[in-house]
Amino acid sequence: MGIIRVGVVGAGWIARDHRGTLDSVAEAELAAVCDLGLDRARELAAGTGARVYQDWRDLLDREDLGALLVCTPPRSHREPAVAALSAGLPVYLEKPIARTPEEAAPIVAAAERTGTVCAVGYQWHALDLLGGLPGLLAGQRIGALVGTCIGPTQSRPWFLDRRAGGGNLLERGSHHLDLARAVAGEVAAVQAAAGRVRLARGPGAAGDIDDALTMLLQHASGALTTIVVAWTRPGQPGSFSLDILASEATLRLALDPDFTLTGVSAGQQVDRRAESPPFERSMRRFLHAVAEHDPAAVACTPRDAAATLAVAAAAERALETSQAVPVEAA
Repeated sequence: MGIIRVGVVGAGWIARDHRGTLDSVAEAELAAVCDLGLDRARELAAGTGARVYQDWRDLLDREDLGALLVCTPPRSHREPAVAALSAGLPVYLEKPIARTPEEAAPIVAAAERTGTVCAVGYQWHALDLLGGLPGLLAGQRIGALVGTCIGPTQSRPWFLDRRAGGGNLLERGSHHLDLARAVAGEVAAVQAAAGRVRLARGPGAAGDIDDALTMLLQHASGALTTIVVAWTRPGQPGSFSLDILASEATLRLALDPDFTLTGVSAGQQVDRRAESPPFERSMRRFLHAVAEHDPAAVACTPRDAAATLAVAAAAERALETSQAVPVEAA
């Protein structure tokens, strides 16, 4: 494929990680960077010749791009994503797709109305090990999943604001919500509870998010998923995994940083390792989809990501009401 000129809106830490992937792909070139902080934009663009902007509208007006990465906080996703998709410009949109289902709907509509390639950055959705699960579990029923998302993370101002970013539930826990849907199918209802102990911050620290929470998902298939999310202090070890329990299988999917699948299924030992990190694989699949003009070739489509957001929204309501909340169709 030819060189894809890529623009980036939002020059925070996740954009810096994407810059590393783009640098490793010969078919992609960083052409423009936009951020409200010009110093951040210049830092991300350093060494590339990419032009910098403070307003994403100026970037879209003045640049001839082949793709756009939107790496802003969740409640700032809708406008640049819809504008780019409506103009036929492919978009890689960092997860979650938006802060609320109402904000996600126009993004899904714009992508499907125009047929423009759009990927949402649920990186574990791109994990190649997932492709082998149907074969390993053929003829079996999944009964339970247990997910853990425990460890430090980078604290950014909007992350600490529940209304802005959804806190640990949406920003971190939705990775496991998405993975649970990919493995065990759609979710019918959610229960949730939050802890009162601050694990990552001392008493009186800024922010209104929960440092620890748990979610119980009731899948339409009859399976149950339990997800534990805990934000811990820097230097503490992390634990990111998904245990899969089926009628004749007990498997563990180890996530960051190892990405392995081990255990037993139908009496056979399972010991597999991912061929490539899913973060990179997700971006490479997006660039391939752009080159082939194939919206279905991305790892996670907007409609799929909107379904995950619907589960997260139900979990937020479950936290508020202390009741089981049905998941509304995305």
